[in-house]
Amino acid sequence: MTVLVATETVLLVLLAVLVAGLLRSHAEILRRLGPPGEAGSAPAPADAPRRQGSTAPDIAGTTLDGAAVQLGMGPGRRSTLLAFLSSGCLTCERFWASLAAGETPAMPGDTRVVAITKDRSHESPSRLRELAGDGVPLVMSSSAWEHYEVPTSPYFVYVDGASGGIHGEGAATGWEQVASLLRDALDDVAVAGGGSARSGPERAGRIDRDLEAAGIGPGHPSLYPSGAPDEPAR
Repeated sequence: MTVLVATETVLLVLLAVLVAGLLRSHAEILRRLGPPGEAGSAPAPADAPRRQGSTAPDIAGTTLDGAAVQLGMGPGRRSTLLAFLSSGCLTCERFWASLAAGETPAMPGDTRVVAITKDRSHESPSRLRELAGDGVPLVMSSSAWEHYEVPTSPYFVYVDGASGGIHGEGAATGWEQVASLLRDALDDVAVAGGGSARSGPERAGRIDRDLEAAGIGPGHPSLYPSGAPDEPAR
């Protein structure tokens, strides 16, 4: 009988400890969530898009030779297409090849192209020199990747020189997509400045031409990531 009472006592103590632990865990969860209905309690998603027109940070880094360099992105500067590339990215290789050969598509206005890689701790200057050649300015700056919140490579950011603001950004697998991004960005700049962007039909026609140039036509699998509309589900 004594053994049974002792066993029950131990079980009750263990149960009390378990319940106390659950209550503490629940209280911590409620503390982190905040009061019910509290405005702004839900965190913004990590991949939330940048606000159009937000000020572009200056870029500080080094050249391939190790010299310090800084690119000013404030208002009144030259419009810039920042190409965030890596030496270890397979998709980046086609961009490196065209940049080195000077075969990039014509940039609108006086837009310059600048390649941005991470620091020497992540990249090899000798390898980058082989890839980039002398065809394009290159800055090694991990801090730029952080400040511009670059999620992947290759990734492109268009900075409008007149305003110093970011007017377009996104990932791309070819120059056709980059050119499309630039055209949309310039449309947005025109609208912001009181001008007029191309009409809906004009933009739709341009998108169709871009897709056709990339080999994507009606019925292409990439247009239906979940399967073609008339294709039976599996």
